[in-house]
Amino acid sequence: MATALPAFHRQLGAGELKPAYLIAGAEPLLVLEAADALRARAKAQGYLEREVLDVEANFDWNRLGDAGRALSLFASRKLIDLRLPTGRPGKDGAAAILEFCAAPPPDTVLLVTANEWSRKHEGAWSAGIEKIGSVVVAWPLKLEELPAWIGTRMASRGLKATPDAVRFLAERVEGNLLAAAQEIDKLALLHAGATLDAAMLEASVADDARYDVFRLADAAIGGDAARALHIVAGLREEGEEIIPLMGWMLMQLRVLLRLSGAGANLAQAMRAERIWPAAREALFRRALKAGGAEHWERCIAQAGRIDAMAKGRPPGDAWRELERLVAAIAAPRQAGQLIA
Repeated sequence: MATALPAFHRQLGAGELKPAYLIAGAEPLLVLEAADALRARAKAQGYLEREVLDVEANFDWNRLGDAGRALSLFASRKLIDLRLPTGRPGKDGAAAILEFCAAPPPDTVLLVTANEWSRKHEGAWSAGIEKIGSVVVAWPLKLEELPAWIGTRMASRGLKATPDAVRFLAERVEGNLLAAAQEIDKLALLHAGATLDAAMLEASVADDARYDVFRLADAAIGGDAARALHIVAGLREEGEEIIPLMGWMLMQLRVLLRLSGAGANLAQAMRAERIWPAAREALFRRALKAGGAEHWERCIAQAGRIDAMAKGRPPGDAWRELERLVAAIAAPRQAGQLIA
């Protein structure tokens, strides 16, 4: 039985850490924050050495065994941070994880994180982790659960809000927890200790188009075409200028093109491109898995046409072409029907 997030956080506060944990789910922010909580607890318990293993194509699974056997000159306790984005270790990976779980090294904790998860991902390897530790699944929140999550997060940041204000923010972020978290952190800086009502919240976010541009790019890159198109419609209705918006979109597309050629060095390339936190990294990994370099080149060309169209050459509806672009970014397999 998977451990629910509230129970997992209660476990962290009581007693020693278990030898192994799997934290997985399709909600990147919840996975990230649960993993961060475990890392912080490990550090407090003396696990001062941390070895990060990024599982990419052609990953050498012998590295997991080597990490468990290696003795540290600087710390008596060690955290092995194994990042498995797809949630599928393959035959060799499953065997390596099972071997670790069969005889876990002393004073060592294995943390496996995955940004894709469903019942089909479960296997002997995840059962092996559960036998000696915990499997924690961060299922996406249902829409009706979002207001309670927002209210709790606001309270943790020193904010008070009326039910109408909470509902307003829930509607605005459209289920995107990362966007909600960013908005709440911003509100905490601007209105610490205040009680927010819907009017105050609307006034606070109404002139913040910059955040909408970020959300637009992330929604498209994350594959959420419906949300991306909704944001485009909102920006157009609010009278935003398309030319400044295209600057950020084009920058993100160029990053995707560069990353598409990174191969086995993707994790290092992402760090070089300053793609963080892990929640955004998961969005980019999804996009790179769905589309290759040729696709991103076509998207860049489309972005160039939109920019020129917005400047009056050639004539056309730049907003309509932007809709085609974000849909193509979100669904590379349908790009041929959307952009030239």
